[in-house]
Amino acid sequence: MKLTLESIKNDRDAFIKAGYSLPAFDHDAITANTKKNPEWIHFGAGNIFRAFQANVLQELLNKGDMETGLIAVEGFDYEIIEKSYHAHDNLSILATLKADASVDKTVVGSIVESLILDRDNTEDFGRLKEIFAAPSLKMASFTITEKGYAINDPQGNVLPFVAADFEAGPDKASGYLGKVISLLYHRFKFGALPIAMVSMDNCSHNGDKLKAAAVAFAKAWTEKGLAAAGFLDYIGDSSRVSFPWSMIDKITPRPDSKVEAMLNKDNIDDLEPVVTSRNTYIAPFVNAEECQYLVIEDSFPNGKLPLDKAGIIYTDRETVDKVEKMKVCTCLNPLHTTLAIYGCLLGYTLISDEMKNPLLKRFVETVGYTEGLPVVVDPGIIEPRKFIDEVVNIRIPNPFMPDTPQRIATDTSQKLPIRFGETIKAYEKRDDLDVHSLKLIPLVFAGWLRYLMAVDDEGNAFEPSSDPLLSEAQKYVTDYKLDDAPKDLSKLDGLLANESIFGVDLIETGLADTVKKYFSELSSGKGAVKATLEKYVTPQS
Repeated sequence: MKLTLESIKNDRDAFIKAGYSLPAFDHDAITANTKKNPEWIHFGAGNIFRAFQANVLQELLNKGDMETGLIAVEGFDYEIIEKSYHAHDNLSILATLKADASVDKTVVGSIVESLILDRDNTEDFGRLKEIFAAPSLKMASFTITEKGYAINDPQGNVLPFVAADFEAGPDKASGYLGKVISLLYHRFKFGALPIAMVSMDNCSHNGDKLKAAAVAFAKAWTEKGLAAAGFLDYIGDSSRVSFPWSMIDKITPRPDSKVEAMLNKDNIDDLEPVVTSRNTYIAPFVNAEECQYLVIEDSFPNGKLPLDKAGIIYTDRETVDKVEKMKVCTCLNPLHTTLAIYGCLLGYTLISDEMKNPLLKRFVETVGYTEGLPVVVDPGIIEPRKFIDEVVNIRIPNPFMPDTPQRIATDTSQKLPIRFGETIKAYEKRDDLDVHSLKLIPLVFAGWLRYLMAVDDEGNAFEPSSDPLLSEAQKYVTDYKLDDAPKDLSKLDGLLANESIFGVDLIETGLADTVKKYFSELSSGKGAVKATLEKYVTPQS
């Protein structure tokens, strides 16, 4: 068998016997409909898109709730399209790794067209312009990472390639965003047709980030006379171009070798992953958890797709924001960061294995249920306690999810303020809560200070995950060694007072002394991390 349209047609019985769910719609008809009347184009042809959005659309196609497929566009690494999409007729295999040890295998065929965002490829770019001129187009969605929307560097200066596109104008822009906004300008020229530009990236207020970029390009081009004056007004008119907020949540690690071995037993040829010249690790299959959430602000000037018939939630902007805060500040992300820090210190290489440790399990339960829930932002459409229940009992312990503490520990300095600082601020604002009652969130902070020493609980050196503030933060712990409980902890004060890292000044809040006490105990020798957890984290009996 092969992962091609011909094979899933001719070898259909063999695929089904091997346990695969196959597309149940007329692929030729859907492809023809999409060519003629495209409705949904997506930028960012990576794993989460294939595991989530593409599979959602397949469900809708199978039920007859939609008559057009997806158009996938890759603008960063063009080889993904050639080596993975085109090589398999735009099909992929979704291996849904479930906590009950079962695996659902689905051949996803909802992507009927795949293109590269390359101006030099006249065929593909011409097709993109044709799509953006189509009155039927309702949505352009994006999973290009938060960095993909950047216009300025950290100092506030316009990035050089963006500045070059500002000067080049819509006909010659060569950067990712420049080319996307040039396509939007093309739509403007064909009658200022309405469209929703929907960021589905995992970052707060993602729609605003995309809009800010679009406005910057439109402003620069119109001021320089490179685009018609009305283009800026078009971008700013939400009745014609909307930039909805969204919240997405689905863990989709990179394709795992164990999953590849499992699929190979089904006698499907050519499933080997490839590494592109841009170091993208891509495979014809995607492995992902079963749980997923996508909440989108209901703002679609050209009409919305019936994604709500497949579990996607449409709601207002305020509720999207509340769901985001619930997840990021209380119910998921703080638990992940806790496990990431202590997993690295204790030598774990799988997040799921950490949940077998009763101390670590109780640690995250306390951070979530006891310290977080009293101040959780309740969005109303998802119950926070049930969300944590799912995280603690199904998602994180899933033994088939090859997610690592080392991956999640990336950029921890950027995560601490929102994942824990917001909880501390909420405690400070409440008359009925005492910020000093927080015992394990300070232990997370102390664990991160101990992590900065880059020595695990057995005294072995490890390489900390990448973090823009790693070298700067490590300066505060360079004098501390893993041989005795440090006595002079004043050297930590400069770091603990840094609101940009912790979200609050821990000295002003009165939590710094607790953090320093914990750090001293965590650093008192080999085995001190485990001993400190045993002292302060009480497993449920």
